[in-house]
Amino acid sequence: MAQYYPAENINIGTTDVMTGGRNKSRFLYYQLKMSILHAQKIDIIVSFLMESGVRMLLADLKDALDRGVQIRLLTGNYLGITQPSALYLIKKELGNRIDLRFYNDKERSFHPKSYIFHGESDSEIYIGSSNISRSAMTSGIEWNYRFGSCTDKRNFDLFLDTFEDLFNYHSIVIDDAELKRYSRNWTKPAVAKDLAKYDEEDVYSDTNVEELLQPRGVQIEALYALEDSRAEGAAKGLIHAATGVGKTILAAFDSAKYERVLFVAHREEILKQAAISFRNVRKSEDYGFFNGIQKDTDKAVIFASVSTLGRENYLQEEYFAPDYFDYVVIDEFHHAVNDQYQRIVNYFKPKFLLGLTATPERMDGRNIYEICDYNVPYEISLKDAINKGMLVPFHYYGIYDETDYSGLRIVKGRYDEKELNKTYIGNLKRQDLIYKYYMKYRSCRALGFCCSRLHAEEMAREFVRRGVPAVAVYSNANGEFSEDREAAIKKLHSGEVKVIFSVDMFNEGVDIPSVDMVLFLRPTESPVVFLQQLGRGLRNSRGKEHLNVLDFIGNYEKAGRAPYLLSGKSYSREQGLSNQQQDLMFPNDCFVDFDMRLIDLFQEMEKRLLTARELIKGEYFRVKECLGGHVPGRVELFTYMEDSVYQLCLRNAKENPFRRYMEYLYDLGELSKEEKLVYNGIGREFLALLETTDMQKVYKMPILSAFYNEGNVKMALTEEDILKKWKAFFATGTNWKDLGKDITCEEYKSITDRQHLSNAKKNPVKFLKASGKGFFVDKEGYAIALREELKDVIGQPAFRRHMKDIIEYRTMLYYRRRYSEQDEI
Repeated sequence: MAQYYPAENINIGTTDVMTGGRNKSRFLYYQLKMSILHAQKIDIIVSFLMESGVRMLLADLKDALDRGVQIRLLTGNYLGITQPSALYLIKKELGNRIDLRFYNDKERSFHPKSYIFHGESDSEIYIGSSNISRSAMTSGIEWNYRFGSCTDKRNFDLFLDTFEDLFNYHSIVIDDAELKRYSRNWTKPAVAKDLAKYDEEDVYSDTNVEELLQPRGVQIEALYALEDSRAEGAAKGLIHAATGVGKTILAAFDSAKYERVLFVAHREEILKQAAISFRNVRKSEDYGFFNGIQKDTDKAVIFASVSTLGRENYLQEEYFAPDYFDYVVIDEFHHAVNDQYQRIVNYFKPKFLLGLTATPERMDGRNIYEICDYNVPYEISLKDAINKGMLVPFHYYGIYDETDYSGLRIVKGRYDEKELNKTYIGNLKRQDLIYKYYMKYRSCRALGFCCSRLHAEEMAREFVRRGVPAVAVYSNANGEFSEDREAAIKKLHSGEVKVIFSVDMFNEGVDIPSVDMVLFLRPTESPVVFLQQLGRGLRNSRGKEHLNVLDFIGNYEKAGRAPYLLSGKSYSREQGLSNQQQDLMFPNDCFVDFDMRLIDLFQEMEKRLLTARELIKGEYFRVKECLGGHVPGRVELFTYMEDSVYQLCLRNAKENPFRRYMEYLYDLGELSKEEKLVYNGIGREFLALLETTDMQKVYKMPILSAFYNEGNVKMALTEEDILKKWKAFFATGTNWKDLGKDITCEEYKSITDRQHLSNAKKNPVKFLKASGKGFFVDKEGYAIALREELKDVIGQPAFRRHMKDIIEYRTMLYYRRRYSEQDEI
């Protein structure tokens, strides 16, 4: 890591002239340290802050604050050179004890660099060219001069008076809202690339995995958001960040203060890499593994395989008590809908549970958000991660491939592997095409994603035959050109191998930052898999300026959708692929280039598009097939439905099955005998009301949940019933925020039972009675009741199942909307 030149190891004297360079005695940094040590009050005015410089001064500033020193800092936000991470670092480590502000006068430029230290009898000021950055305070050629108030009181007072005027009358306070706004709009400026040559730590070296890392960039922002979320009462949270941002190291730092930590993942490689990060952060060898080979149970940090720990015979007191771990991390959280993950999450009762995922929000589904109490403290998309400099830009090339997919079968949303093999194996024309474009764009280290073992073997064979060292990587490898994954990665690093052709082996949890090209050699079917595979090549690495993406596109279903994933924009089938692509906005320094023949192909495919009704119907049966023939409920259909189809449902109210799901199933002939009894009676009308009742606020949810009563549906609710469910609902996570605009956690905790009950009765209870189409009525001795005709319906299993499904779906939609609205503020 970069050195911060600790002053105690160097004999540095006092100097009033600081010029930087190679003479450490002329570094501004050492003089600032000594001045901070003796100051009674500190004022700093600089045009920009950078994370590296802030990190150097943090400990000294914190010590000063602990002594009671007042600190004011005024900085600029012009051109975005001030890094949000620098500001978050100050906020995270120093809190509100430092008065931090932005200069706010658009009529005048802002380029001062001055540090003022007030003493009891004498004060001093540094005037010069150094902003708060590592380079500016150490070896960069920066000229700074110091003088005291006693030696030149007149000029000292002029500078101080000017600072007072700017700070008090031409600034805005950097509170959480202002900082979040600045961070959301911030993109790494072009000038930062030049500053980075001198200023940033060498964090992109491929050889520094074993070193003790520090949180950087958006990781600092995420850590701040997590701490803030816990301060508001959250016990669970989901971090949704693009692949390559560094979620594992983030989890290591966030959990560092907790004594016992569990890290759960589904691949051994993820666990091994996570162990390195946690060991470095915690500076401890007190960690172990719980997998098929070893069963450590007495370590501070346990890295567990979900396939092992998720078994019921291991989720027992003899291995781990439910409260053994203080902090639980679930990596690749989009898998958390699986039974083994669910057993782990439901068994352990940590102080905090953190989910990590890189998948698109829509693809995560309802279950994931519910598991984390719908709490997403921090989120950063692929587009934002590139714009903020955390990932390298991509150069995407859509290459026309004459391969004909029109006769191939699709099984559970994917092309049949055997039929793809017949199409690809021995296809010399396609092999020539792939090799031609690989050579055209060149690569030192490339990953090619194939459809099968045979396909990967043949691609490796063909590239080796043409003089390009290549291997195939897949599970249980035993082919002529196959290689163990770890061995293949080492050979790729060393240059012994130029290309790895893989099958489902590099989607998750594998870090190869030096990869500079990815080749998509099969149809792009899953948005999740596409972004995971793309993420293998987007990590920063020394000397790497961008990632080349070669996508070989034929007339397969969903052809041409990749640009929408790369832009972060949803595909709208009404506007069409060819028309909409010209309006897409990609991250900075990224571009997308299509062969003109593909534009013609897309236009031809659009002519054959199904109607909205046909498309939704086809998607329903695809989801049903994925569920093994089980008729999906609303939540299941939403969870597994492709995003573009779901958006189509929302834009076509008449065709939207979620607004009339029983009728939709009836029209398809999908209702069971039990469900038909409900459908043909008053139960259908009541369920339809639940599907469509206004949900601008969440207040109705605890009342409806109280009626549902964990499956034992009640005909009437007492005040005690309502109060119990109401309080439990708003005590979950940060739900209390919905009780009032700008309500604080302290204010929520001070609400009495009488006030809770009053809120419930004057809002949801009142409105359900007024707008519930006569289904919610008064009843003596109860706060609210159901219409008497429903008495014979509520006991039917099909009715209870649909009632639960509707409540869960509507709750999920509300929280997704709430989070989206908060994120736009």
